[in-house]
Amino acid sequence: MIHPTRSLLTLSFLSLTVPLLAQQPKPTRPVKEGEVDNQEITVEKSRKIELPPANRLFNKVPSVKSSAEQRKLTYEFEDRKLTVGDPRITPGVLAPATTQPDDSPVYSNYVKLGAGNYSSFLGEGFVGINNLSNLSLEGNVRHLSSGIGPVDGKNSAQSDTRVKITGKYLTDAFKLQADLGYDRNAYNFYGYSREFANSSAFNPDLIKQNLNTLNLKLGIENANTENAIDYSLRTGITSLRDRFNASETDWGTNFNGSLGITDNVFALVAADAYVTQRSDGTIVDNRNLFRVKPTFKYTSSLFTITAGLNAVNQTDQRQGINNTRAFPVLDIDVVPVANIHFFAGLDGDINRNTLRSLLSENKWLAPQVLLVNTVKSLDIYGGSKGALGGGFSYEGKVSYASYRDFSTFNNTFPDSTKFFVLYDGGISRVLTISGQLAYARKDKFRSTLKGDFFRYGLDRLAEAWGRPQFAGTWTNSYILNKKLFVTADLYFYQGIKNSNVTSNTVYTLKPIYDANIKIDYFLGKQVSAFVSLNNIFNQKYERYLYYQSQGLNFLGGISYSF
Repeated sequence: MIHPTRSLLTLSFLSLTVPLLAQQPKPTRPVKEGEVDNQEITVEKSRKIELPPANRLFNKVPSVKSSAEQRKLTYEFEDRKLTVGDPRITPGVLAPATTQPDDSPVYSNYVKLGAGNYSSFLGEGFVGINNLSNLSLEGNVRHLSSGIGPVDGKNSAQSDTRVKITGKYLTDAFKLQADLGYDRNAYNFYGYSREFANSSAFNPDLIKQNLNTLNLKLGIENANTENAIDYSLRTGITSLRDRFNASETDWGTNFNGSLGITDNVFALVAADAYVTQRSDGTIVDNRNLFRVKPTFKYTSSLFTITAGLNAVNQTDQRQGINNTRAFPVLDIDVVPVANIHFFAGLDGDINRNTLRSLLSENKWLAPQVLLVNTVKSLDIYGGSKGALGGGFSYEGKVSYASYRDFSTFNNTFPDSTKFFVLYDGGISRVLTISGQLAYARKDKFRSTLKGDFFRYGLDRLAEAWGRPQFAGTWTNSYILNKKLFVTADLYFYQGIKNSNVTSNTVYTLKPIYDANIKIDYFLGKQVSAFVSLNNIFNQKYERYLYYQSQGLNFLGGISYSF
């Protein structure tokens, strides 16, 4: 269902019950082929139309001489996610860009208003204060809603409201940052049958759901590029609560550091700590995960080698889990000729599955879902990437990974409008073949074509229900004289199977074609107009079984910068 400005095309993965983890209701008959595993692909069309920096498809090999740039790490505060078979769709449909024409001053503050079919409305405002000594403050408010949805009018409506305040303090030695945010996502369980909607038992108030998330993050990191030691320390707490009083409190702390030992040898360390409590009715989970990943990196003009160990401990009080696993880390990158890389490696990890992470994949979860982490026992990969000249770059990769407790989603029974989280308690093996080709012409035009093929070998599930066998994306952006911005995206998914456990019916969902275009045009120094078209093919597809997407939808509006 493509939201007018932000499509939440969640990919639900319906699966089979696993006897080992059957703490949720199970069908009385044996699990057969055709039961649905469900996972969500979030299609969020809510990014700015500003032309982003070119995505590097290759990593330059550091020179023999060490530098601050070589030591600088890329820090990511978000927890690792299981991405196999779960490509994220991010079509470019939403608010107008804030980039200004050449002869216009740059305005950091703006207000945006937009409206479209499906009774959609967009309102957004941003205010930044940057004239304070070493201190900057930013505030952002955004509301996006559809008064009616693809079926049953307002019974499939949805809305998202986000508020975020950020403060940054910068000195020559370090940078401090604090973030306070609040999100509210309201929607309905509208995947019911027409017969039920016309019955006396139907109550529109019982299909409503809303998620309220409050988060606070604090961080400090190195700002002196001349330091031999580079570091980043961030901690944050997130509180989630839904309409049915299910809640989760998650406290995460992340540290990354690097030390230059010689000109071409570096010591790296990454450490994570997560303390989580989830409550839902009579269920209370206390689940923790601690991770430390020390590695050493050797670089030269011909190759780079990274080797180390990833040690992870997970505990779950309710399920009596307390185990520690160690995974090897090895990555070799060889550069036989300039800008052409051949790489290979292996690694492993434990991917956290929290209530918040699972809701981000499939927001139509049933109460009291089972939470189990997914163990990536071993991932062996190899491929090539580089620049071909003339603005072209490429990347190709083959990965073969083994998982335990491979997470999927399946419709509940007899209420098929909600989903359980089910896991393959055996060993799941996934072959992934990926390739992408990109072209960039200066700062005016960029185009990227990417395809991913997945082959699943599961132990206790008949198939990887709900996961695509092929996912393809083609994204394009064009800018003309910094006055006209155009983005066009095409997304294709095929091979998704779901099943209804109650009726024992297997569904092969129709291939998904999702094409979108957005145009922004500056009318003056401070005013711009935009129009977005989503699902141009008007395909009312289902990414989740029984959850039809919106057809062709549009959004138009204006933006005022000051």
